[in-house]
Parts: sequence; structure tokens; C-alpha cells
Amino acid sequence: MLTADLAMSWQRGSRIGPRYIDADDPSHLQTARDLILIVTQYQGRTRGGLERALDEYIGVGADYRILRGLIKLLVDRCEFETVCAKDPSEIRQALFFRAAQHHPLDDDSRQQVIAAVAAELECAPEEVTGGLYADLPANQEMTKFDELSARELLDRYNLAQAQALLYRCIEMRLQLEPQEPEVSRRLFMEIRSRRLIHSISGNPRAGYEIRLSGPVSLFHRSQKYGIQMAVFLPALLLYPGWRMRAEITTRDGTAFFELASDQHKLRSHYLIEDIPVENPLLEKLAAGWDAQESEWELRPSHEVLDLGEAAFVPDLVFIEGGRKVYLELLGYWTPRYLSDRLKEFERGRFGNFLLAASEEMRCSRDAPAQLPPNVIVVKKTLTAKDVQRGLERLAGEGDVG
Repeated sequence: MLTADLAMSWQRGSRIGPRYIDADDPSHLQTARDLILIVTQYQGRTRGGLERALDEYIGVGADYRILRGLIKLLVDRCEFETVCAKDPSEIRQALFFRAAQHHPLDDDSRQQVIAAVAAELECAPEEVTGGLYADLPANQEMTKFDELSARELLDRYNLAQAQALLYRCIEMRLQLEPQEPEVSRRLFMEIRSRRLIHSISGNPRAGYEIRLSGPVSLFHRSQKYGIQMAVFLPALLLYPGWRMRAEITTRDGTAFFELASDQHKLRSHYLIEDIPVENPLLEKLAAGWDAQESEWELRPSHEVLDLGEAAFVPDLVFIEGGRKVYLELLGYWTPRYLSDRLKEFERGRFGNFLLAASEEMRCSRDAPAQLPPNVIVVKKTLTAKDVQRGLERLAGEGDVG
């Protein structure tokens, strides 16, 4: 994604949007091809050499920020490694120690020191001199480049400009048209997989409104959260029948970035079949559940439960006899968000649920107030024993129906 200095947007009154480039423009396509070729040619060569070659290319271009943005996206697709026979820090330690014993050095003594260090480290003298600073970023070698086409690069650039706006998002609202239940739930799970703070209202007949808290609304962990909100956008683009209105903070106040599923400017680089629908934390919990003896049977939940004003999308359901308890594993959260969620269940007169929250995901320095037995707060990862205790507390309170 792009850094703030490379993000470009326009604003007219209360509306704001990314500054897109024409991905079909021949000049932009040629520029993209040139940059991709330069990066490709530097596989197996140093990062410093690549940076100098790209700087030389920028010297002949007029659209400095666009070029820098395209380069940022390309370099992000590269992997750089320290390529050296010996650990550079080990070479430096040995070389500086011996050099201190022969100070001041002349050409002859310098070569003697290098030869002595090479013998000590069991490598060639040229590997000593070549590896001395091989771990500096400029000296690291490109070992991999995830190549793409010129059109794909331009599409990624436009998408990255839209994603950059969401770093300044206060709140996003999504209006989802009536869908097949499995489509709606999958979109809900996309939101959940990014652990975004959200609320869902509506029903399958009328459609749903989804409200997502933006990173600007948080006072803690907002940078990590902002990345998660940005990476949600290309996933959203895969789905039909939605309208988005994101409130964005600006120098002069706020403005709104609007987008709809029938737009043609942005293309997702995701494939819907490649997006994971399973949560590894839940898989680990299920494995732990099988290992312990419990009267409760664990099953994945595929339901969207109607709470009246709100909708509940549980991850798991625990069944014992005729009783059911639904569990949702919260992502990022705040005490206020948790309080609002509990009020939704109270208004919906729904008590057979558990909400599990991790202290590591709390986006506030304030701790939650006294919590009902429906809430499980853990330091890091939810375990089978945590859930078992939660079920027992809930049964003891008489909230399990």
C-alpha cells in the first residue's frame, strides 16, 4: 500500500475521492512496463543498485508522485536477503579486533588482517571484504520479485489510492441489498476475518446496514487497525449489491468517500475462492475442544440470527441436549463497543450467547467495567477451558435456554 506522502485525493464540498489514473492510457502503460522491466533486471542484484536505477528513471519523468507510488508498489513485491558466506556481524567483530592490534594499518598490514580473518572464519579473503557490510539494506540482494503485468500494476495503484483514504476513516457505512443468505454471511465473515469493529442491522428480506469503526475513531492500535480496514476494500469489491459511504477526516473537517458495487474504476486483485473463510484461532479452539471431555458438542455456526434491531453472526454453536449457546470471537474492540453489543442482545431478549474478547485486541487504554457472564475476556488466545468455564457460568446464571 502507499504511504501518506504518496496518497493523492480530491475534495469538492463534502465529497472526497482518490485521484485515479487512467489504467488504459498508453503512456501510463508504457511507464508501468518500463518500471517492471527495471525491477526484473535487478533480480540477484543489490537493493542499492535497484534504487539508483529507479531514481535515474524518475529523473526523466514529470509525474513524480505517481512514479514514486508505482515504484513503492513494485518494491513491496520484492524480497531482499543478506547473501553472504558468513554472518556480517561476525566478520566485523573479527576484523575490527585484529585491525586494532595492527593499528595504524597500511596496505600490507590490511591485507594480512583480511587473510588472518579469512583463515579464522574458514572463508576466502574476498568473502571477508564482500561480506563486511552485506547486511546493510542497500547491499542486500533481491531474491524474489512477484511480477505482474503493466495493467495490473496500474489497477493496484488506483486501488492503493482508495485504500490510503481509509487510513483517515472515522466510520464506514455499508448498505447491503437483499442477498442469498450464504453471500451475506460470507461478506460478514470477510469483515470478521479482518477483526474490524462493526455492527450489523437489518434482515435478509430488507437487506443489511453495516457500520464499521474507522482507525481515526480509535485512540490505540489505530495504525494496525487502519491496515486491516484498507485490506478489506479489495475483498468488498468482489461482492454485488452494496453501497459504501466512508466518513474521512480532512484538514478542514470531514468529507465523504462514496463507492458502489457497480463502479468500474477499481479492480480487486483477490479471487473469492482464494479468500480464507476459516479462522485459525477457531480451528485451534475446536481441536482443543475435542481433546477435553465436555457434555457440550461444538459445531460451526452458519446462521445469521435476527435480534430485532441488530443481527448476530456467531462463529460457533455449543449444543447440549435441547440447549444451544452461540459464541462470537471478537476482533478489535473497545469497552464502549462491547457495551453497545450487549445492549443489542438485551433489546433482542437473547441470552444464550458468549462473546470472547482478547486483551491484546483492545483498542482502548480503558478497561471494561463489570461484565455479565456472557463475556469471556482472555489475555491472549481463547482456549477450550475458557469456553467451558463460560458455559458453566452461563448455565449457573440460568441464561441458557
